[in-house]
Amino acid sequence: MSLSSHLQELKKKHQNLSESVEVLQRSPATDDLEIAKLKKKKLQIKEEITRLSH
Repeated sequence: MSLSSHLQELKKKHQNLSESVEVLQRSPATDDLEIAKLKKKKLQIKEEITRLSH
């Protein structure tokens, strides 16, 4: 897998996590721990994107 395709895949995962977090935050019966886990994963992906981009 080339670096650019890997970055594209990471960006897609990051966007999907963002959408999932938004949906969960709008739901009244959402577990805060689940949202925190998704946000942590999202941050890890963002950090990897930044690291690979520079």
